[in-house]
Amino acid sequence: MLTDRDYMARALTLAERGRGRTSPNPMVGAVIVDDEGVVVGRGYHEFAGGPHAEIQALNDAGPRARGATLYCTLEPCSHTGRTGPCAPRVADAGVRRAVIATCDPNPLVNGSGAALLRARGVHVVSGLLEREAQDLNRPFFTIIQRLRPFITMKVALSADGRIAGAPGTRTPLTGAAANRYIHRERAEFDAIAIGSGTLLADDPRLTARGAYRIRPFTRVVFDSRLRTPPEARLFSTLDAGPVIIVSTTAAVESEPDRLAGLVEAGAEVQCLHERAPLAAALEWLALRGISSIVVEGGAVLHRAFWDANLVDRVQIFRTPVTLGPGGVEWLAEPLQIPGMTETRLGADTLIEGYVHRTDRSDRGGCGD
Repeated sequence: MLTDRDYMARALTLAERGRGRTSPNPMVGAVIVDDEGVVVGRGYHEFAGGPHAEIQALNDAGPRARGATLYCTLEPCSHTGRTGPCAPRVADAGVRRAVIATCDPNPLVNGSGAALLRARGVHVVSGLLEREAQDLNRPFFTIIQRLRPFITMKVALSADGRIAGAPGTRTPLTGAAANRYIHRERAEFDAIAIGSGTLLADDPRLTARGAYRIRPFTRVVFDSRLRTPPEARLFSTLDAGPVIIVSTTAAVESEPDRLAGLVEAGAEVQCLHERAPLAAALEWLALRGISSIVVEGGAVLHRAFWDANLVDRVQIFRTPVTLGPGGVEWLAEPLQIPGMTETRLGADTLIEGYVHRTDRSDRGGCGD
């Protein structure tokens, strides 16, 4: 006989179907089960602005939802955004019991959805597979709890810990399998960020090639000296999404011709606080609806993000290539991140770890 945990696991699997499509909303799955243990309704949040998972499941179940149990990976909402509130619809459908994986950290919800269900006579249980549900939506929780996007710091390293054969030179390191993985992951992020040094050395297009993507892909270049050339290949891919140059007031005021050239090429140039440019940039990007960013280099930008405690996940693609003592080192000291995992990707190895875990509710659930 299946248990609450089994049905919640099914809801989490359904939620995964929205990966890469729901930002800035979370991925959510819902399953409705009758008293005999039969799944009578399924749903997931398919895209931002579309029906929420609970509504999809209720529509699927129809009248069979009355007296049934709803399993939902996130607390049903109680406010009106681009769609109406879900919690009243759940109660109106006659659902007898609601099992919720994790409370919604959004201040507009944050327990009020569960409270509404209880007030309407629905028995609510929360906290089942809570960690799994929170980990599924790290960007969503990071935006709410840290007021900035979720940051992945990605690097490809040679066997001897180098990122390039020489300063200012483009040095491809990863093989075909790792490259496919990298572009598939890019398709799930809201934005990608590099420093001006990486742009000058590699002249990248910063697109998600070979992976389907339905949303615009924001490209961010941190360029305090406004060195980005208007002829960069990046500007030939504006159909993929906007290009933002993050610079300083001093650079913009001293280089009006460079500024004009970048704007004409299609760039949006943003000047931010010079004493805390990274934090200010992330706050500004969050307000634009960017909830996840992969920072792909170079070493100077990686060091700045790491020293500012702005990195949430680290991805190191270790390759068998050896570059020798003339190669460019990454960070001076090894990163100390507990629980790192390793995944083979052809001849390369992905070493991955999370720096910041999502914060649990200090109430132990949605008002339980």
